[in-house]
Amino acid sequence: MADFPEKVLIANRGEIAVRVMRTCRELGIPTVAVYSDVDRDALHVRHADEAYALGGQTAAESYLNTPAILDAIARSGATAVHPGYGFFSENADFARKVTEAGVTWIGPPPSAIDLMGDKVTSRRTATAADVAGVPGTLDPVTKPEEVLAFATEHGYPVAIKAAFGGGGRGMKVVRDAASVPEAMESAQREAQAYFGRPEIYVERYLERPRHVEVQIFCDTHGNGVYLGERDCSVQRRHQKLIEESPAPGLSEETRRAMGEAALKVAAACGYVNAGTVEFLYEDGDFFFLEMNTRLQVEHCVTELVTGLDLVEEQLRVAAGGKLSFTQDSVERRGHAIECRINAEDPANGFRPSPGLITKFNRPDGFGVRVDAGYDAGLAVSQYYDNLTAKLITWGPDREAARRRMLRALDEFEIEGVRTTIPAQMVLLAEPAFIEGKHSTKWLEEEVDPALLTAAAASAPTGAPPAEGTAEALIARTVPVEVDGRRFEVKVWLPEAPEPLAGGGAAPAGARGGRSGRPRSSAGAGAAGSGEVASPMQGTIVKTLVSVGDAVEIGQAVVVLEAMKMENHINAEKAGTVSEVRVSPGDTVGTGDVLVVIT
Repeated sequence: MADFPEKVLIANRGEIAVRVMRTCRELGIPTVAVYSDVDRDALHVRHADEAYALGGQTAAESYLNTPAILDAIARSGATAVHPGYGFFSENADFARKVTEAGVTWIGPPPSAIDLMGDKVTSRRTATAADVAGVPGTLDPVTKPEEVLAFATEHGYPVAIKAAFGGGGRGMKVVRDAASVPEAMESAQREAQAYFGRPEIYVERYLERPRHVEVQIFCDTHGNGVYLGERDCSVQRRHQKLIEESPAPGLSEETRRAMGEAALKVAAACGYVNAGTVEFLYEDGDFFFLEMNTRLQVEHCVTELVTGLDLVEEQLRVAAGGKLSFTQDSVERRGHAIECRINAEDPANGFRPSPGLITKFNRPDGFGVRVDAGYDAGLAVSQYYDNLTAKLITWGPDREAARRRMLRALDEFEIEGVRTTIPAQMVLLAEPAFIEGKHSTKWLEEEVDPALLTAAAASAPTGAPPAEGTAEALIARTVPVEVDGRRFEVKVWLPEAPEPLAGGGAAPAGARGGRSGRPRSSAGAGAAGSGEVASPMQGTIVKTLVSVGDAVEIGQAVVVLEAMKMENHINAEKAGTVSEVRVSPGDTVGTGDVLVVIT
């Protein structure tokens, strides 16, 4: 097909993989999925024309396994690779290996990823292009002394950030010198786990900015266009929760200046394909933050206000075609809002909530779009990001889009895991959001946590289905692998509970953890009982105490990683540590006892 690849492999999972596949299907382009052992029957695998096993469970074993993905590319005959976002999407080394194999990379050239995918080098490039950024280091930091020196010059707080990442992963805010070593270590671990690179840098941390970003698109014929801005200021843990376009309250002069600055940055790095230039906006000024060398999670709001399919444009540009639009032809209509529906518990600090989805009823109606990576019967795994779906609404103005979003959120039924939906309904109804007076600090520092707790407590979560006992034979379609390639066959089996598709097997918590350690009879541990139990499935990253140590109430005793986020598990009783039942690398389930205090 002219101006489009012949066959596309999506080196990703979840809703973005499904999103890319849908556009490919509309264009008549065959698609190839890759999947881990956890994702054998995941939604993106079902949507693909063919699928290949990568093996493993963790990201490192599967979606970050370069040899396995390259093997799937060769065996499938794919002529192009779409990386989605996360995983290898901003990894220049992987992009080079794809292009060296004679396969089209649906993204910017590796040289641009080198310059902009590394947040330190991107700051240098933007500065050279006369686009000012937030004060920060122009080289990675490796020692606490470097962070301390920067903080001495610019003052606290400072942000330690992953040099090869985004989305708040690997970012730690430091407010005093004593916290620097631990924050550096944690940021490096998260950066390595999520992006495969441990490099970090430091920058000044603005106290009440808005996060405003510009969508740009460039082709190989010298054309570059900005498609408007998005406001992504509603965040927790520096990760976006609600996004919208256009950004409320900006003057047309500021919008134009941001767009032109974004194109300067793109030109400075020889950018091609879709990209996003992020800024921090405060008191009428904007500062370059970073450039994401990929399609963004929130690209959907730009699509709804411009009427453009950005994935289709990516495919066209990757095949050597010209942009189908010009700066003058881009017309933005109305307003769009996106809510990221994550498997998290808003009543418990937005902690991850992996598990089996027992009910998944999508909203519908005019101006409503759902991009989902899950459905009922699929399990949200602890090994990957907790984004289950994106809900996007459009309206002729911001208020219409907001009211439509509230209606759609109310219709969206997800049970089996806790989600961010109750919190998002509260936030969209808050006066600060309605008036556009929120900032990146608003949710965590200004919104009353009791509002979120009350909303989450009243939301239905459902319960796992009871095990069946009937012996009647029924037809089932079962995924099988032949030499690593996935097929579906129909077989007649005794009626029994469906397997936890998308999770592969029962969640770790249902199996008692990797080492079969005793579990708390109270599930998550009774407050003050002395048994510190895991509140979720996850992997032990670090133990912070040893047998014989004295601990205080609220002291962190274990660092647990779940869904690529580190969580400090705290003691609820003062005393002496009598047992430490876990070690780094152990997989634990909800309720597993980690530490005993007497």
